[in-house]
Formats: sequence, C-alpha cells, structure tokens
Amino acid sequence: MKLILVRHGETLWNRDNRVQGFTDIELSDLGIRQAQRLAESLKDEKIEAIYASTLKRAYHTAEIIDSYHGVGIETDTDLRELNQGDFEGLNFRQLRDQYSDFLKQWISQPGTMVMPNGESLRDLQDRSWQVMERIISGSKNALVVSHAFTLMATLCRIKGIEIDRFRELHVDVASRTYVEFEDGRGTITLLNGKDHLKDLAATEHRDRRQ
Repeated sequence: MKLILVRHGETLWNRDNRVQGFTDIELSDLGIRQAQRLAESLKDEKIEAIYASTLKRAYHTAEIIDSYHGVGIETDTDLRELNQGDFEGLNFRQLRDQYSDFLKQWISQPGTMVMPNGESLRDLQDRSWQVMERIISGSKNALVVSHAFTLMATLCRIKGIEIDRFRELHVDVASRTYVEFEDGRGTITLLNGKDHLKDLAATEHRDRRQ
C-alpha cells in the first residue's frame, strides 16, 4: 500500500514563527492557496482513504484535497501536533529569552524532554503511531494530513531511527511525503516534496507590495 503524509498549509502563526501545537489556528490565505496547489498535485493519485488531525489547519487542508477524490475524511485526535504546553503562542525570540536552559537540553536530547505542561516527542510518537499502524494495516492507499512534529515522529518510526534524529526528516508546510509498504516494511520514496509550491512564495511577496 501507499501512504501519503501531508503537512497542513501555512497559518498566520507559522508566518509569525509562533509555537503552534494544540492551539487551533486556521489556514492563512497563502495556506489555502498552498493546499489548493497540493490538492492539484495529488488529483491523479489513487487515494482510497483520507485521515486528518482534528485541528482546523489540518482538516481544512484535507477537505481541499478530498475535493478531487470524494472518499470522505476520518479524523483522530491522536494525529494532532505536539502539545507544547506553556510554549503555545510564544514566538521564537520569546522562547529563547524565557526558556534558554530548556532549549539547550532540547537541542541535545529532544525525544525525552517534556514541554512544560505539555508532552514529549516520544509521547507524541507513541500516540500517533497507534493511528498510523491501524491505517497501514488497512492496506488501502491512504493519505494523512497532520503536523510537522507528528509526521517527523512517524517517519522516524518507519525508518527505524531514534526520535532524537527527527530533524533529518524535516517536512515543510503543504509538503507531501510518499511511503511504500510491502510486507509491513515502509520505504520512503519521496520526502518533503514541494515542487507544486515553487512560484507561490514569489506571488505572495508581490501581492504584499501591491
């Protein structure tokens, strides 16, 4: 079976470099256009099932993709982003100024560090992988719309590497990643594909100047 992993389109918090975990932020205008381009790039794929996080930015992206396939969307709370607790809504400068000691430890051992009043990457991996296992065992070609940390944690499990190495499997907004499964083993055939977005950044910059 083929598994397509999709990160949602841009939100205003993505643009402002704010920490965005469980906080339910809508897609920005650019994020909607990104999702439309992504959907167009996937329209000829044989997609038999679509799953999404319950957060609006992921579900809206899934809706746009499903407009070409009409298979419906199954949501699951365990596909949500990392719960970042007290960090939610902070921009990167605030995070650096207020939690510098935590960030130093996060850089060296991110997998087990628990966000204040949140969860760890390992917690996230454990909850989201239960959903992924069910999807993979279903044997239908499936698409999952989720979030950066959730997808990277999933890819670590598929690739068989430690969660501390999650940065090696980075996924950008509105990107697509393909995994082919045979006899229960997954092979990543495309990581962080985003050729469908190549001219959108230039268009957005021009629109802001007009």
